[in-house]
Amino acid sequence: QVQLVESGGGLVQAGGSLRLSCAASGRAFSAYAMGWFRQAPGKEREFVAAVSRSGSKIDYADSVKGRFTISRDNAKNTVYLQMNSLKPEDTAVYYCAAGLYGFPREYDYWGQGTQVTVSS
Repeated sequence: QVQLVESGGGLVQAGGSLRLSCAASGRAFSAYAMGWFRQAPGKEREFVAAVSRSGSKIDYADSVKGRFTISRDNAKNTVYLQMNSLKPEDTAVYYCAAGLYGFPREYDYWGQGTQVTVSS
C-alpha cells in the first residue's frame, strides 16, 4: 500500500507557472512508477505525464510536451510536476498515481487530487 497526497494547486493566469508535488508514504517509493493525470469538468480523466521507478524513462501527453516537466526525488518520496506556459485548457483536478508494473499509463494507487485553475 502507498498513500499519496498532492499539493501545489491554485489559481494562475494564462502563461503562468505552478509546481505540483505528490508526497508518498507506505511501501518503498522507489518501487513505484509515478504518474500525473487530470480531469476537467465534464470530461474523462486523462494522462498527463509519467516517470519510471528510477527516473530513467519519462512520458508525456502530446498536449503538455514542452510545457510540463515531471521529476521525482526518491530520497524525499516525492514526485513533482512543473507546469509552465499554462493555458485555460489546463484547468482540471490533477491526480498523482503510483503503480508497480503499469508504466506509463496504468496505476494502482491514487491521490485525492489538487485543483488547478488557469484564468484567461
